[in-house]
Amino acid sequence: MADAAKRAQVSKRVMELTAQAVRKLKDPRVGMVTITDARITSDLREATVFYTVLGDEDQVKASAAGLERATGHLRTTVGRALGMRHAPSLQFIADTVPDQANRIEELLAKAAAADAEVHKIAEGAAYAGEANPYIEKDEPEDEDEAGTPAR
Repeated sequence: MADAAKRAQVSKRVMELTAQAVRKLKDPRVGMVTITDARITSDLREATVFYTVLGDEDQVKASAAGLERATGHLRTTVGRALGMRHAPSLQFIADTVPDQANRIEELLAKAAAADAEVHKIAEGAAYAGEANPYIEKDEPEDEDEAGTPAR
């Protein structure tokens, strides 16, 4: 089992080598693919490579099929460049973080617009009762030297 530093180093190297190898693929289905991350198991045998595709849903599916088809070639290329005894097997997973980030941004914009609308409505409003609805004592009770109330 490899320690965390070695795993991080190999993951980064797998990501870089995979990105270089994907750029050189001749498959027309593989479009504008960006390798975003790579994670490797502690025994350095299996690597999960995350990618994004610039384009619509059809281009994402076509790129996924192209990457699946080229997995063996990419594993060979990455394994040779790594120079390790065992080349890690590659699994490609579409990275959905950018889509989720866009959705969160849209939801935050809606919330900000709703908040601004509420502030606009409440701008001229007044309290139904007093401004401070809590009962406050006018005079504090006498306390003895220990800080406990006198009886």
